[in-house]
Amino acid sequence: MTYSLGDTGMDISALGFGTWVIAGSGWQYSWGATEDEASIAAIRHAVDRGLNWIDTAPAYGVGHAESLVGRALSGIPESERPFVFTKTGLVWEDGDDLLGPPRRIMRPEAIRRDLEQSLRRLRIDHIDLYQVHWPDTGAAFGSEAPGTGSTPLEEYWQVMADLREQGVVRAIGLSNHDVGQLDRAEAVAHVDVIQPPFSAVNRTAADEIAWAAKHSTGVIVYSSLQSGLLTGAFAADRVLGADDWRSGHPDFTTGLAANLALVEAFRPIARRHEVSVAEVALAWTVAWPGVTGAIVGARTPEQIDGWAGAGELRLDEGDLADIAAAIVATGAGAGPARP
Repeated sequence: MTYSLGDTGMDISALGFGTWVIAGSGWQYSWGATEDEASIAAIRHAVDRGLNWIDTAPAYGVGHAESLVGRALSGIPESERPFVFTKTGLVWEDGDDLLGPPRRIMRPEAIRRDLEQSLRRLRIDHIDLYQVHWPDTGAAFGSEAPGTGSTPLEEYWQVMADLREQGVVRAIGLSNHDVGQLDRAEAVAHVDVIQPPFSAVNRTAADEIAWAAKHSTGVIVYSSLQSGLLTGAFAADRVLGADDWRSGHPDFTTGLAANLALVEAFRPIARRHEVSVAEVALAWTVAWPGVTGAIVGARTPEQIDGWAGAGELRLDEGDLADIAAAIVATGAGAGPARP
């Protein structure tokens, strides 16, 4: 089953393959070491299971994830290839430490450089959806202090619109932009797609999703399993490696108990439907009005089999009420428990 991605003309599966997790180690936001051949096998298995889009970015592994996608796609007949979605805006400048954080930069020349490099790594001649990864601040990612010489949203969004007009990208989107920023962009050119974080734990993008529904804008959400917390396999005593960015994140430290309590509330629902906890969590995400599809990462083909059925799972009103009650009772995360 596929769903219309806004008014882009693309019909996408409810789930798409996310590549952040396969980007390897040796960079600041790594998930730890991975095996490239297993990653490529996972991408191809996802396509075999009916996922018809891949989400990636040059920032993932300093281009490594895109290169893996290019290798994986080269073994798939063109008529069977999935849509490719990538991003721009997290940039390592000359002289930067490639193992340090990228900068949030959307200068016109940086956008075009990113695009050329992505096309080369991905081994394709156009991008199906090109997204601004984060609003431009001119500063290092994660820095609270603004940088200097940042590009106004209206200027960088016009560059994105020009790329769409030229046909080198089919559609354009904004990731991690709030409602005010979406309004500013829409005044310049139509926002085809937004990509916010959204899961049963992190529900703070509800306003952005509602905005998209009013503007015929597609919505693909990331961290829909809250970086592995909602798979049902994450245990309180699991020790994350020092090279795994999650090891210092509040979701996995101070908020871990509440998050895992919410997972426990998913288990009876999973048993009722004879599915996995991960599939319940993903089905809840795509059931939210306005959400078109959810990005899900995997390092191996076996991991995909643990959640690929979520696209066909339909939670009933009783299920949704039980989850809403559990969100309130556990205090997990933030945002509305129901639309």
